[in-house]
Amino acid sequence: MILAIDPGRDKCGVVVMSFEGDIEYQKVIETASLESVLADLSKKFELRTVVLGDGTTSKAAKQRILSILPNIQVEVVNERHTTEEARKLYWKKNPPCGWRRFLPTSMQVPPVPVDDIAAEVLAKKFLRSE
Repeated sequence: MILAIDPGRDKCGVVVMSFEGDIEYQKVIETASLESVLADLSKKFELRTVVLGDGTTSKAAKQRILSILPNIQVEVVNERHTTEEARKLYWKKNPPCGWRRFLPTSMQVPPVPVDDIAAEVLAKKFLRSE
């Protein structure tokens, strides 16, 4: 299993994905709870690789990951344009309803954070590069 993290100052997107691309877990978490979430996920899933976005807080996140999962391989992936891709993917998964369906999704902002979908984008980017 792959654990992908889109790190942020206040929140992180987290996804656990199989190497075939099946999502087993996906959530936006508070950055402060990263260690406890990682500990829980490592008990539930056989994690082989952590894919980490290379954003502003990635160095600190990598240290925190390795403090909980010291023997895991951490792959840092370029985060460029992942938020835009995550927004597109959000609207694909959750098409607008009512009058919003007449507006182009490129002009709309998702009503919820898409950090978890950004983590999914990072995992898929990693799988394509392998």
